[in-house]
Amino acid sequence: MATDTYQQTFSIGQVAHQFGLSIPTIRYYDTQGLIPGLQRTRSGQRVFTRDNLETINMIGCLKKTGMSIKEIKQFIEWCRQGDKTLPQRQAMFYRLRKSLSAELDALKATMDVVDFKCRYYDIAVEHNSEQVAQQELANQQPAGLQIKLDE
Repeated sequence: MATDTYQQTFSIGQVAHQFGLSIPTIRYYDTQGLIPGLQRTRSGQRVFTRDNLETINMIGCLKKTGMSIKEIKQFIEWCRQGDKTLPQRQAMFYRLRKSLSAELDALKATMDVVDFKCRYYDIAVEHNSEQVAQQELANQQPAGLQIKLDE
C-alpha cells in the first residue's frame, strides 16, 4: 500500500492572514531563525507547512507572555536540541506560569475596581446622585481603591 506523502503548504500571504500578522513580521521571524525547517520554492518564495504554522502559533503565544524575540529564539534552539533540553524548557514554562499568575492577580484586582465603579455609576445614574451611590456602597470598596498609608 502506497503512503500519501503530500503535505499541505501555505503561502506567506495565507499565513499572514491566518495569524493576523504582517508579511514583514513573518519574514523577520524567519530571518531571526524562529521558524525551523521553513522551505523555499526554486524562486525563493517561502512555503509553510503545518509544523511551521504550529511554530508561528507558539511564537505568538510566547510573545503574549512578554517574552522577547531573543528568549523565544532560545526556546526554539532548545527545541532543536531535543530531549537533552527538556529541563530548561520545563523551567522556562514554570517561570512564565508564575509571572502570568502574578499578572492575572493584578488584572483581577483591577477588574474588581472596574466592576465596583460600574455598580457605583449604575446607582448614581439611576438616582441621579453620586451621594446615593456613595451611601449604598459605603464600606464595599475593593482593595484596589483602599488607600493604605505607611505610618
